[in-house]
Amino acid sequence: MNKLCNPARRVAAALAIITALSSAGGGTAMATPPAEPFGEAELSGAELSPDRQQMLGHDQRIILIDAGHGGIDGGTSHGEILEKDITLSISRRLFLLLRADGFDAILNRIGDYAPSDENGWLRSRSRHLRDLAQRKELAETLPANVVVSVHVNWSPNPAKHGPLVLYREEGRSFMLAKSIQNQLNLMYGMKSDPRAGKPFYLLNKITATTVIVEAGFISSPEDRERLCTPKGQEAIAEAIAEGIAAYLMEV
Repeated sequence: MNKLCNPARRVAAALAIITALSSAGGGTAMATPPAEPFGEAELSGAELSPDRQQMLGHDQRIILIDAGHGGIDGGTSHGEILEKDITLSISRRLFLLLRADGFDAILNRIGDYAPSDENGWLRSRSRHLRDLAQRKELAETLPANVVVSVHVNWSPNPAKHGPLVLYREEGRSFMLAKSIQNQLNLMYGMKSDPRAGKPFYLLNKITATTVIVEAGFISSPEDRERLCTPKGQEAIAEAIAEGIAAYLMEV
């Protein structure tokens, strides 16, 4: 079996992320990806030990935080400000908040690298497709119960601003999107509604309850103040965390 396809190795990678971030505190420094993305230990064919199963919360609900873009894929931008850096900073903060509240949260990247770099099983010339497929496969392998993909929006109109949560046209996805949107609206002082995101790969392919959170517009001077400062990123992460918690209390 290709070592990049082995579920045990993928779960080991998730555990490494949990350990690294849990010991990192609230800092936002970038971490470089290891040369061997799943660690040095050979885990091919290995069974997960009971303590690892418990650590991953197999008896509970696993929340996978998908930090959008990374590596060669910078996402949208404003000058030298890149979406990939903002999504990672917000996602790291969200991870730490959820873990502090006792949730089984997992973050799919802790540094500036593309998940497509780890995808050696999908024979596609499209780096973008390999990236999306890798994110989807991690969600299925864990398996995640809730997936929140963090992104940043852009518009040619700098006056357009505010958060937007996209959902799959399915009850639980809508409920999660509505719950997160409500919390972000309170922070932004807006009354926006979540929207269906029909064309988005992650919404269509991941089995778990999945939403895409557009945390604000990088093209908006008002939103950039939140997106690019530690205080603003913490407020966004707190709003998303509150939305996730409120949803889980309902279901």
